[in-house]
Amino acid sequence: MSEPRTLKLPAPPREVCIVMMSAIGDAVHVLPVANALKRGWPRCRITWVIQPAAHKLVENHPAIDDFIIFRRQRGIAGWRSLADARRQLEGRRFDLVLALQVYFKAGVLTAMIDAPIKLGFDRARARDLNWLFTTHRLPAHPVQHVQDQYFEFVRYLGLDPRPVEWGIDITDEERRRQREFFAPLKRPVVAIVMGTSKPEKNWMAERYTRLIDTIQRDMGLTAVLVGGPSAIEKEITDATLYRCSTVPVNALGDDLRRLVWILDGADIVISPDTGPLHIARALERPVIGLYGYTNPKRLGPYAKYQDLIVDGYAKHPDDVYPASMEYRADGMKRVQAHSVIEKVGYALRTYVRKP
Repeated sequence: MSEPRTLKLPAPPREVCIVMMSAIGDAVHVLPVANALKRGWPRCRITWVIQPAAHKLVENHPAIDDFIIFRRQRGIAGWRSLADARRQLEGRRFDLVLALQVYFKAGVLTAMIDAPIKLGFDRARARDLNWLFTTHRLPAHPVQHVQDQYFEFVRYLGLDPRPVEWGIDITDEERRRQREFFAPLKRPVVAIVMGTSKPEKNWMAERYTRLIDTIQRDMGLTAVLVGGPSAIEKEITDATLYRCSTVPVNALGDDLRRLVWILDGADIVISPDTGPLHIARALERPVIGLYGYTNPKRLGPYAKYQDLIVDGYAKHPDDVYPASMEYRADGMKRVQAHSVIEKVGYALRTYVRKP
């Protein structure tokens, strides 16, 4: 018997729990889901099980009513994190759980939640036996963009994900700090994300150097280097700055909200596949995506700025490939500096200096 096209609920749910404890990019993709739920069920309360870093991005989002903070750790400490989450869930009952995440501890946490309906992925996609922890499962579906994958939940519940809205707001105080930061900088400003937590996704320091020197010296732009405080990001940045003949603005730090308003104030963003790329897309900033290790058809900027992708995932210019979960370890080597520089010129003509 085939799966039903929609899940028939006995009544609009009043209490909904979203389980997504992954990185910042995934949190960005959850926001249109939360907005669609609120549009379809205005009286529902949404609780999100989330990690601390992602929580900083969305803690004041109007579609989310409550958060359960999961401090993800490895080994024995990780099981203590689950015990802490269970204490936060004590006495809570939900009408519906959306199990958007498919690693084992997310499944265990889903099992802890008191709810009659726990909707997750089909068995083929529910890795780590996660299908055991849900009561209802999406119909099987080929690999597609991760945002559309999350929208499967919305459609299966009989709701419409359109219009696609992220709703990442900048506060008045952040606007003031943004104005102060950008006031002395020569426009246009290009924010350059200097790395990710996964080495295979990262670009080479010497290519960042060529990019920065060219756009500052030859194109008259201001480069602002952004990212987090991790050792790998600092290492790439230090190696880049050591080679540079021009002086970019170094704005790396550990304040995620500061990163948000810098991305929002930039004219162009350049980034490998990491959270800030998806934040930039949500903020409608033209973002040049550097892709090699991950498939841009699955993890690229959603439904916009595909014309700005520098595609090292393609093994040759005529490589036609579908959306997939395959990783290509040598892909970032194919992302050449001259190709990124060409995209900067194209972005200026197309999105910044419109005729």
